[in-house]
Amino acid sequence: MTRTFLRPDDVRDLVRDRLGTDRRVTTLDRLTGGTSKGVYRITLDDGTTVILYVWSAEENYWPASATVPDDPFTEASGADVFATNHAALTAAGVRVPHLIAREPAGRHLDADVALVEDAGGVTLEALLTRDPERAAEPLARLGDALRRMHTTVGGRYGRLADVARGTTPARPAEDVVLDRALGHLAAAAARDPRPAAARDRIAVHLRGLRDRVSPRRAYALVHGELGPDHVLVTPAGEPVMIDFEGLTWFDVEWEHVWLRLRFGDDYPALRPVPLDADRLEFYRYAQVLSLIEGPLRIAGTDFPDRRWMLDLAERNIAEALAVL
Repeated sequence: MTRTFLRPDDVRDLVRDRLGTDRRVTTLDRLTGGTSKGVYRITLDDGTTVILYVWSAEENYWPASATVPDDPFTEASGADVFATNHAALTAAGVRVPHLIAREPAGRHLDADVALVEDAGGVTLEALLTRDPERAAEPLARLGDALRRMHTTVGGRYGRLADVARGTTPARPAEDVVLDRALGHLAAAAARDPRPAAARDRIAVHLRGLRDRVSPRRAYALVHGELGPDHVLVTPAGEPVMIDFEGLTWFDVEWEHVWLRLRFGDDYPALRPVPLDADRLEFYRYAQVLSLIEGPLRIAGTDFPDRRWMLDLAERNIAEALAVL
């Protein structure tokens, strides 16, 4: 598809109404890296900046796919979801960008939007690479924030709004993960001959991992895909969590699989809460299958960094087959 992104004129009325009639847009820069929403930096005539989030089909590179009906990790987006999750993280003592304004599609743009604080362009990922000593404090503070999230406990799992309404799944969370992983396996097998050839053996291994998991009925707040690229670091060294539309009540092991993958050798500095080894391994393997299917699917679109996605799928195909 031919995508049309926002231009400065598209946001002038939004800025005027939300930030004041004396504020003028000087530049609008679309930031790279997003796959499901647009992220723009608006520079104003007084030199200040704000960030604009835009949830629209034009900004979303993910094609539709089959999903498990009660999977809490199916794509969640929009200004309302953002605001709900923003409030929950703030209440848990987690630093997130200050929410300036939000509005649904139709008022100024044909998309849900939110204006938030510009917490800067320095990610924890960049800081860990170029200045590990300076990254030590925000990394430790991020670990503190994660422990606050992971010790904020509820008795039901699911998206925050669903839990509040009492409409969460009735079956065990690990059964949802099993069905989700089997769906990813089927979709990956349709796109690549290697998971196709090993499909039955992978499914047997996956079910064996599920059978070793003990029941649980206590869940915590999990970001869902937190990596050092989803943490901004302010000049004062504060870690600021972003991209949290997938915030969910779920098992902390789900979060820590992803944290171990994304933080690598820096993961121990987060000082994680105690984890269940069997649940951790089951969720790890399920996420490996997800990291085959998802990248292969988006690589078939006009996503600009297709090679990166194919390389990610390749690494995880090798990971899935290695344990067999």
